[in-house]
Amino acid sequence: MEWKNIYRGLLMGASDVIPGVSGGTIAVLLGIYDRLIAAINGFFSKDWKKHLTFLIPLGIGMAAAVLLLSRVIEWLFNHYPAPTNFFFLGLIIGVLPYLFHKADAKNQFETKHIILLIIGAVLVGSMLFLNATEGTVIANITPATYVLLFFSGFIASAAMILPGISGSFMLLVIGVYPTVISAISNLQLGIMAVVGVGIVIGIVAMSKIINFFLTRYYTGTFAIIIGLVIGSIVVVFPGWPTGTSVMLLSVGTFAAGLLTAYILGKVEYE
Repeated sequence: MEWKNIYRGLLMGASDVIPGVSGGTIAVLLGIYDRLIAAINGFFSKDWKKHLTFLIPLGIGMAAAVLLLSRVIEWLFNHYPAPTNFFFLGLIIGVLPYLFHKADAKNQFETKHIILLIIGAVLVGSMLFLNATEGTVIANITPATYVLLFFSGFIASAAMILPGISGSFMLLVIGVYPTVISAISNLQLGIMAVVGVGIVIGIVAMSKIINFFLTRYYTGTFAIIIGLVIGSIVVVFPGWPTGTSVMLLSVGTFAAGLLTAYILGKVEYE
């Protein structure tokens, strides 16, 4: 078992709770994105036992983060939204040099790859203009609600596995984010199970598509991935803080994000 994946899963799970931050982005930051895609696809092959050693610790970390940190992250975003966003902003910007190095952009990127990068950035950046509202917790749960929650989980997870596109943000757009977070916080197992099944099916379906392109068009696919990550900077950026204390705190958390990215780059990429 790759038990180091527990801490990776904690980071990915924590990010998946946050609207605007993608678990796929964190997987890229950690240097395990292509392995994650390969492992999800390999789970259905004859080598499934080998891939389980990668996926099980990762899953444990993600589940623990979602269950244990959902309230903490909610609290941070309610009380310190700008500094929290600036931490992730630093994290994303700080890892970009490693991503270009991993793609060997200096030697491999051609004009077509730069165009793909720009397309990826514009695709994610345009999400800023989507109408995402908090909404309210759905109190009257009907069979139609469960169908909505299943497809919400499917769509969110398909987005979640793409770097730069936040699954939680997609839940906000659909209008079920408060319901899902409330279900996790209060251990409403029925809702959690329905959303969970949708998430699993969505991840498997999207990972097969991504694996196809990574296997056959690695450089082009990585150019799009880098573009998606760059585009997420626009989505995560909360605007300039107005108060002096919030500004100083945001600068500090941004620096902490850059430092974390540097450390992760040293640990994961070298």
